[in-house]
Amino acid sequence: MSTQNPTTPIPAVDRPEARHSPLADQHEALLRRWIDAYNEREEQREADARGAGYIAHAPGEPAPLDSEAWTEMLAGYSTGFPDIRLTVEEVAADEHMVAARITFTGTHTGEFQGLPPTNRKVAFESVEINRVVDGKVVEHWFQLDQVAVLQQLGIVILPGPRMLMRILVHHAKKLGARVSRRAG
Repeated sequence: MSTQNPTTPIPAVDRPEARHSPLADQHEALLRRWIDAYNEREEQREADARGAGYIAHAPGEPAPLDSEAWTEMLAGYSTGFPDIRLTVEEVAADEHMVAARITFTGTHTGEFQGLPPTNRKVAFESVEINRVVDGKVVEHWFQLDQVAVLQQLGIVILPGPRMLMRILVHHAKKLGARVSRRAG
């Protein structure tokens, strides 16, 4: 049994899956080049990492994004956080897929999703999974904690009317129980 902290990555030499195939190594290198291209704002190099028919599955989007819509979404982050930087924390790859945990850091000095600049620094993570065909990403899935991003920007998320009523009822019951215990 390992005594290692669960958040500490297990060294690659200790993992059976660490015996990468050459194709898996190529997929990892592709992901890193793709991230580097974005960090350097080299749009053509970033686009070159995506294959024909590329689609991205983005949280909150009603439908998958094609390559053009993906570029527009990226531009929103680059505009809102001109200094945004992505760091690859961990990667796992095989002959068909490459997955990564990515850290984003930046300062909100431009408009982002309709929000005026707050000049606040943000740091958040994303988990990304990519399907690779012929050395290009053709399908991309990612999840990030959008609520954490908004909270770091000072945006308060309020519950809707139905949830607010449930919260109020819950707290009223707790308060009633306390009053009953003190009165009794």
